[in-house]
Amino acid sequence: SMLREVLASNPFYRRKLAGVAFDPQRDPLERLVLTTRSEIQQDQLDHPPYGTNLTYPRDRYVRLHQTSGTSATAPLRWLDTPESWGWFKDCWKVVYRAAGVSGGDRLLYPFSFGPFIGFWGAFEAAAELGCFVLPAGGMTSVARLRYLLDNEVSVVCCTPTYALHLAEVAEREKIDLARSLVRALIVAGEPGGSISATGQRIEAAWAAKVFDHCGMTEMGAYAFECQDAPGGMHVIETEFIPEVIEPDSGAILPDGQAGELVLTNLGRWGSPLIRYRTGDQVRLIRRRCACGRWFAWLEGGILGRIDDMLVIRGNNVSPSSIEGIVRSFEGVAEFRLVVERGPSMDELVIEIEPASGSGGESLPAQIAETIQHRLHWRPRTVLVSPGSLPRFEMKAKRVLRRDG
Repeated sequence: SMLREVLASNPFYRRKLAGVAFDPQRDPLERLVLTTRSEIQQDQLDHPPYGTNLTYPRDRYVRLHQTSGTSATAPLRWLDTPESWGWFKDCWKVVYRAAGVSGGDRLLYPFSFGPFIGFWGAFEAAAELGCFVLPAGGMTSVARLRYLLDNEVSVVCCTPTYALHLAEVAEREKIDLARSLVRALIVAGEPGGSISATGQRIEAAWAAKVFDHCGMTEMGAYAFECQDAPGGMHVIETEFIPEVIEPDSGAILPDGQAGELVLTNLGRWGSPLIRYRTGDQVRLIRRRCACGRWFAWLEGGILGRIDDMLVIRGNNVSPSSIEGIVRSFEGVAEFRLVVERGPSMDELVIEIEPASGSGGESLPAQIAETIQHRLHWRPRTVLVSPGSLPRFEMKAKRVLRRDG
């Protein structure tokens, strides 16, 4: 149904799939070519400002969002019709139901509410479910914490990094988050929600359950963590078709083998994506979950970004694997990865900021030793002064590259 609608009037996919013989009832999906971000990016540069991946006339569209611009390339702009935006919100309702959110909950959204899609869909979906929704843009972290307590918030939607930062601010301000009414945090935007050490630190600080979620501005909210199987996420297969490919060849990989996630969304007909390379590394497993669902499961959630992989002294290093180790040390308040470019090989320096009052003099050596034991190479680790590393409200940028 989607292909019939899209191929009738969408210039981008009419060009891209011209001459491709494909029967949706019979042919395997890999008969269709992959779509990449760079293609969409170039199309928007060639046909500003929104490109040609638009199935309907411009006056049918009512929403504009754009990517956060955390990559080296310019942000993508994305338009939605009322129908496509309604579908986007319906995907978020699946995320909420899996986390046990109901009409009696009071949800806080501490993000900027700018053009980045962030939690816009989450905010509006929760309102449609009958929840009490509290926008918290344009506020300091202290003000947000007071706002949270005054309004008896039960669920917080934010990034894992910001959840930890709010806990840090609460400790400094003598606010006992564990005594708040918050029972759940739904996190997104970074791999941290599925990193055991990061999730455990958030849950301990808040005395609340963490639920991971994954979505993309251009794709939609496509995965969620259920209550019965922490440490991974289900793909909403009623609304998305997931595949896993070998990044270099594009070949389909068998279930259980790590590779790049490719998604096709089925309800965003106004600006669809067919076999879209997400750039996310995953390990997809198909089995019945303890929660009773048969949706494909991403073991460990998003394992990392294919293009974020660091090569340090000949070793492939995932930033999320480093985070899992660093966050396991309670005395760490924040950290940063500094890649120093050398003439032949790159070196990694991990800057460790200790929690206030924790001392932390032994942390660098302990972390370096643990990384050597688990990942079989040893980075340089240095202690920096408390409060010296940046804090992030949205996606954290913890990898810094500089000439050695």
